[in-house]
Amino acid sequence: MNQLLRATFALGALLVIGSVPVEAQGLPEGVTQAMVDKGNEVFHKQGLCYACHGPDAKGLVGPNLTDDVWLHSKGSYDDIVRQVTAGVTKEQSKSGVPMPAKGGSSITDDDVKAVAAYVYSLSHK
Repeated sequence: MNQLLRATFALGALLVIGSVPVEAQGLPEGVTQAMVDKGNEVFHKQGLCYACHGPDAKGLVGPNLTDDVWLHSKGSYDDIVRQVTAGVTKEQSKSGVPMPAKGGSSITDDDVKAVAAYVYSLSHK
């Protein structure tokens, strides 16, 4: 009975969240949960982001992406898209560690937007 109650509660919570506007869920306009989910996959696979930012995005060589500290922007969704697209040169880097455009991967512009949605979701809870 306890499992049934939990499952019913979880389903109810999903239905409520699904009916709440994206902005009320903490995502910027134009960003969907599907983009966040895709970005999670791209971050941990073909985007190669995990190689520098770690599998938990808390940083290895690259900075922590789960906190509210932003080295090269204010951390808006659009800022993140621009930064992933353009990268960060060694001269621009405040940590001295460069980031190649798209992390050195060959991900698409849609993949970049998805990764930005995922990263945004990690740091804007």
